[in-house]
Amino acid sequence: MKANRFLAALAALAATAALSLATAATAHGAGDNVKPNFSHAIPNIPGKTLTAVEVTYPPGGASQPHTHAKSAFIYAYVVSGAIESKVDDGPARVYKAGESFYEQPGQHHGVSRNASKTEPAKLLAVFVVDSSETTLTTPDK
Repeated sequence: MKANRFLAALAALAATAALSLATAATAHGAGDNVKPNFSHAIPNIPGKTLTAVEVTYPPGGASQPHTHAKSAFIYAYVVSGAIESKVDDGPARVYKAGESFYEQPGQHHGVSRNASKTEPAKLLAVFVVDSSETTLTTPDK
């Protein structure tokens, strides 16, 4: 009986994670590729999930201005190319491959784009988010 409840809870968590990963792409342009990388409940922090997505921008590609889930702390690592990012009223900054940045919960992401017009760029975004949050990214209206 306990095993069945555990499997049901695990299936529900997987469904929530899949929905969260699917909604991560809503602020991205048609040429952007947002690919699920990893999602798992954090066992020693009840109610929190770690979710990672790979965002690949084509040359000149950009996301729409957006916010993330209200509970989301985000660590971003530039895998290749260069990404320009601007959060809240902070300055726009270009991060090159091997560099990283973070976003605090509730911050507005006004600029997230490939800094190059000729080369693609890839970013790994890692979210620590309330497990109940099903939308990771919401574009501005």
